Amino acid sequence: MFDDLRQQAEQGSFEPEETDAFAALERPAPRRHFLGMLPWQRFFIAFMLLIMTCILGTLFLLITEKIVPPL
Repeated sequence: MFDDLRQQAEQGSFEPEETDAFAALERPAPRRHFLGMLPWQRFFIAFMLLIMTCILGTLFLLITEKIVPPL
């Protein structure tokens, strides 16, 4: 068992194999999208959340009679 380990240690080198330094630069970095959405989709979600918050806030103020619609 130890003889096999010694033989492997003698045969193998501890130096990393030489790789092409430019190989990593050739591949473009993958485009990462937040939650897999495009920018216009993220804008639409944010806009809808804003509108929903405004509507729910207005309804809450009407229910609690903090504001009264002019009739």
